[in-house]
Amino acid sequence: MHLQYDVVVVGGGLVGLATGLALTESGRVSVILLEAEERLATHQSSHNSGVIHSGLYYQPDTLKARMCREGRDALYQFCADEGIAHRRDGKLVVATRPAELAALAQLEARGRANGLTGVRQLGREELRELEPEVTGLAALWVPETGVVDFAQVATALARRVRAGGVEIRTSTRVLGAREDGSGLVVVTSSGELRASLLVVCAGLYADRVARACGVNPGMMIIPFRGEYYDLLPARRGLVRHTIYPVPDPELPFLGVHFTRTIDGRVHAGPNAVLALKREGYARTDVSARDVAEMVSFVGFWRMAARHWRTGLAELTRSVSTQAFVRALQRLVPNVRAEDVVPAGSGVRAQAVDRSGQLIGDFRIAEGKRSLHLLNAPSPAATACLSIGRQLASRVRALLQR
Repeated sequence: MHLQYDVVVVGGGLVGLATGLALTESGRVSVILLEAEERLATHQSSHNSGVIHSGLYYQPDTLKARMCREGRDALYQFCADEGIAHRRDGKLVVATRPAELAALAQLEARGRANGLTGVRQLGREELRELEPEVTGLAALWVPETGVVDFAQVATALARRVRAGGVEIRTSTRVLGAREDGSGLVVVTSSGELRASLLVVCAGLYADRVARACGVNPGMMIIPFRGEYYDLLPARRGLVRHTIYPVPDPELPFLGVHFTRTIDGRVHAGPNAVLALKREGYARTDVSARDVAEMVSFVGFWRMAARHWRTGLAELTRSVSTQAFVRALQRLVPNVRAEDVVPAGSGVRAQAVDRSGQLIGDFRIAEGKRSLHLLNAPSPAATACLSIGRQLASRVRALLQR
């Protein structure tokens, strides 16, 4: 079989682009990158709060912890090299209840284990000096957190990828792949391609593409919509830094928080409500196929049985601005419903296994001639460059077999 490419990369978001870039930097490899949408970085890569995560939350022995740490530093350097506006101005994780103080101490220890520098606890008075409007018993100061516009990062990555010789095709959906002699036939909505290897970074469709390519992912992507509000310009002074609550250790979501964005706005959110469509950015977005697939998956019902109270609370915050604002008032009591306006939403591609567990770590599956990034929620944007290098390293090993 005549091979047109060494590697086909599926997915034109931050991670797919970073993988394409890493492949161009690793030697003479012919690469094509396919994106199903008309534009690159349409979904999670451009629908997020813009936070560059420090690596505070993750178990030290996980892919998330290592790749977030490595990716954070690489991302700051990339932004500096490309002239992309960004800030490394830190964040506060605030304990508002006595029961959260032990968890705050555990977060501090975990941050130090993950190599963060300058992490320290603040008492009530020191917290009020930094954030006069924030009410808390104590807080964790995390100086390595920052903010950026990830859409600008994606644009710069695409420019570098093309300069490195990678062909990029948009509006091209991968329908499946099959072995054919010494390579693969990749079936797309625009025809067939022949390649040695396939690397799939398909985000919201990671599980479906894996199955279409003959790989059992052992999980399903469940979409969760995160809805944001913005503080009105006159009320932005209520928040000086990025401010997070102490997260629920049972969930991979970090809770409703405030983010001072790179363009001067103050984001509030997101919540995490079940979406009824994989691209379900609005409450009215429903896909019969996506719903049918979810309700036929035993892991969905086990997840729902375990977390229904949390799900109900998130739904309440979705339909009620007052309920959403009450969550914000835990951190900043003087925020009022009239201080906020809706500011769009994002959809998190969350992998759930058959036992109903929300998979926390990044997960990569390997087929005979393919690699599949099956779970890459936050902090994947922060870690995109290190994830891309990890996938490129595994591609090189597979090509040498």
